[in-house]
Amino acid sequence: MTATNRNTHFLNVNDALAILNLQPSNLTLEDIKTAYRKAAAKYHPDHNPAGLETMKMVNVAYETLKAYDLNKLNNASGFSANIYDYGDAINTALNTIIGLAGLSVEVCGAWVWVSGNTKEHRETLKTAGFFWAHKKSMWYFRPETHKSHNRNAWSMDAIRAVYGQNPINSQEQKQLHAYN
Repeated sequence: MTATNRNTHFLNVNDALAILNLQPSNLTLEDIKTAYRKAAAKYHPDHNPAGLETMKMVNVAYETLKAYDLNKLNNASGFSANIYDYGDAINTALNTIIGLAGLSVEVCGAWVWVSGNTKEHRETLKTAGFFWAHKKSMWYFRPETHKSHNRNAWSMDAIRAVYGQNPINSQEQKQLHAYN
């Protein structure tokens, strides 16, 4: 599923800015396009084992910002400046776990969720920056410096409904495993 056909699913604007490594002031559509092109070149699957998953986030971030009212963004004070490159953090985490046997990886919005046979890979997941979500019985990734402002107890079905779901299918897993 690509970002263009999941246009009902968007990211939080702060997450979209962080993924494209943009500052939330005086942005133009050209700035967003330039950041998208840079990220697309950097995370392209031909050059990066986790590029397929990272590009899913980059595409949704681009669609989110492209559809957002830039005047509102440039004149608002509620958007935080990026002090880290969210895209790089997610990409590094994904590259660490891609190819581990028995894992199911899915992207929902700007978060990466991992299920399956995770017990044997627990230490690797922790080292890569994943956290255990007890109520969901899944691991999730968020960069260390990223703070979530939502404290609601969402089910995975609710998260998937709001942010979309991009699982890596078995063919993609084989392709990704070939990189390692």
